[in-house]
Amino acid sequence: MYEAFYQLREKPFSILPDPDLIYWGKMHSMAFTMLEFGVMNNAGFTVITGEIGSGKTTLVRHLLQKVSAGITVGLISNSPEGRQELLQWILMSVGQPFEGDYPYLFKRLHDFLYGQYANGRRTILIIDEAQNLAPEALEHLRMLSNINADKSQILQLILVGQPQLRDLLLMPKLHQFAQRISSDFHLKALDYGEVANYMAFRLHAVGARRPLFTQEAAALIAKASGGIPRIINILCDTALVYGFANDQRVISDKLVRDVIADKQQYSIFPVR
Repeated sequence: MYEAFYQLREKPFSILPDPDLIYWGKMHSMAFTMLEFGVMNNAGFTVITGEIGSGKTTLVRHLLQKVSAGITVGLISNSPEGRQELLQWILMSVGQPFEGDYPYLFKRLHDFLYGQYANGRRTILIIDEAQNLAPEALEHLRMLSNINADKSQILQLILVGQPQLRDLLLMPKLHQFAQRISSDFHLKALDYGEVANYMAFRLHAVGARRPLFTQEAAALIAKASGGIPRIINILCDTALVYGFANDQRVISDKLVRDVIADKQQYSIFPVR
């Protein structure tokens, strides 16, 4: 819509996860380091948490791009209910048949994992939105992690979720699960001072030849978004639409105030 007006190759502030547009600030760099550490060091459980829209799923997509060809990765992005459904989703995520009762499914997963191990491969299961899992499902994942070969962890698990996942893992009934976590990190929002750099990075990545937001406009977006990348993207994208509609080549603080006021009045998104 506004790309040609601002001489951009594509939209810089899409809310879809885009591994090619990760802003490698301190928080995201550290979170990805912990993800890589878990994979490279054969960690049994890795846990990454963060607020909605903080960039967790984007980091997972980036990890999937970099993972070794010798590793089989299964990705689950929903919340299975019950141990049988959980097994079905696990088998489905690694491309295996998933029909049958629980004993049959468990044997199929067991045989698949050992078959991978025998062929020199490892298996990693990533569960996104893991805060929605029931405590019983998490406990069952712990039991599945007992499928080992000698001293090798042939099934690694990465749990990614909102802050509620941390609270869930601190429950007394999940004490044994928490003890299995080898690598974890909580992804915090961007510092206000980083927001302008984040915006500039995204714009430069899609071909911007000059700054499109004033410093005052960036400061307002930082405050209204709370440093959450998804909210930053929503505000910046809307501001560029308003700028295009009003023939403004540079986004001013006045225009951003209009965007914020309209979002506060008419939008369901949590803009401050």
